[in-house]
Amino acid sequence: MTKVLTGNWGKKDSHLLATYEAGGGYSALKKVMGGLSPAQVIDEVKASGVRGRGGAGFPAGMKWSFVPQNTGKPIYLCINADESEPGTCKDRQILEFDPHMLIEGAIICAYAIRAKIAFFYIRGEFDLPYRRMVKAVEEAFAAGYLGKNILGSGFDLDFLIHKGAGAYICGEETGLISSVEGGRGEPKVKPPFPAVKGAFGCPTIINNVETLATVPWIINNGGAAYKQFGTEKSPGTKLISVSGRVKRPGNYEVPLGYPLQKLLLEDCGGMQDGYELKAIIPGGSSVPVMPAEKALTVNLDYESVAAAGSLLGSGGMIIIDHTQKMPELLEILAHFYSHESCGQCTPCREGTGWAHRVLKKICHGEGTKADLDLLLSIAGQMSGATICFLADSLVMPIRSFLTHFRAEFEALIKAEVPA
Repeated sequence: MTKVLTGNWGKKDSHLLATYEAGGGYSALKKVMGGLSPAQVIDEVKASGVRGRGGAGFPAGMKWSFVPQNTGKPIYLCINADESEPGTCKDRQILEFDPHMLIEGAIICAYAIRAKIAFFYIRGEFDLPYRRMVKAVEEAFAAGYLGKNILGSGFDLDFLIHKGAGAYICGEETGLISSVEGGRGEPKVKPPFPAVKGAFGCPTIINNVETLATVPWIINNGGAAYKQFGTEKSPGTKLISVSGRVKRPGNYEVPLGYPLQKLLLEDCGGMQDGYELKAIIPGGSSVPVMPAEKALTVNLDYESVAAAGSLLGSGGMIIIDHTQKMPELLEILAHFYSHESCGQCTPCREGTGWAHRVLKKICHGEGTKADLDLLLSIAGQMSGATICFLADSLVMPIRSFLTHFRAEFEALIKAEVPA
């Protein structure tokens, strides 16, 4: 199949400007600067139907069109390279193998929304991706793709790299904005949405690395050509990060609508010898788990996965084998989310820690049947009750793990003591 995102992966020195240009890199930017208006760029991205690849799946072109013009305020672009969702490792490889593709897409986006400053927010633990992005940005400035009067167009763009400190919450778009502004990484109440009032109180678009990296291909080939991949409602290709005991784990670019079973059995080579498939988390650790028999019937697009009871999310596919114990996995997730809560909202601050303590008690063989009902009660009190999605990122695993694998939890429950 045509590779929209991974065509340069595997090439020698693919991260360098010379390699990128030799393969046609920055031709989309030259096309845009050669005569396309910002409105025409947005229309082309809208026509492609590309949806945000960070997890929410909102149409990118529509998002760009929400930015108000002529407000007297500067407009900003924030590029989300925090990639903190467990199970997801796609953006880091775009940055490692093809950083200029992202930079080109970001410049085109900034031109379309009329932003003069782009903030690139990268996860603190990403050492090699960070170093390669620094080098790529330096090359882009030196070549005239960034800075003043880009390619003689009169359009200026500064590109600032902001290194995070490892906080999961800064992957949430308004938490990212708070961090860029120099404050604590705490999400903000919406509305107003960032497109209207974002960084420093100004109109701001936040896009994921994978989303922006698709833009050069769309501009070069047209939105209609991009829409030929995938399904009607989920167009294009998607990077799926597969981890777990499969023979060939890694990142795979597939057209949306691709059968999960084909990805697992053919592309990934199936399970490692001696291991059987038990369950799959299809879109990063925050989405509902699916038992094997259900997961293997699913196609990898937003609508199909949702109809099957889970979410495609960021595409972080976690493969769970028969040796793994579901209560222990859920306890690990609860520990993660309680640790990463920013503490701003009481239901999340208290609920995630409470759920973790209950799960730890169950895993140590000290739980009671009432604790299972308590877990569901805690989940109910967290769901939809916080500023951002972090609390729900634990709610969905709690509910789905107990729905599909309750017997494993009950097996750890000690006998009830009569009153």
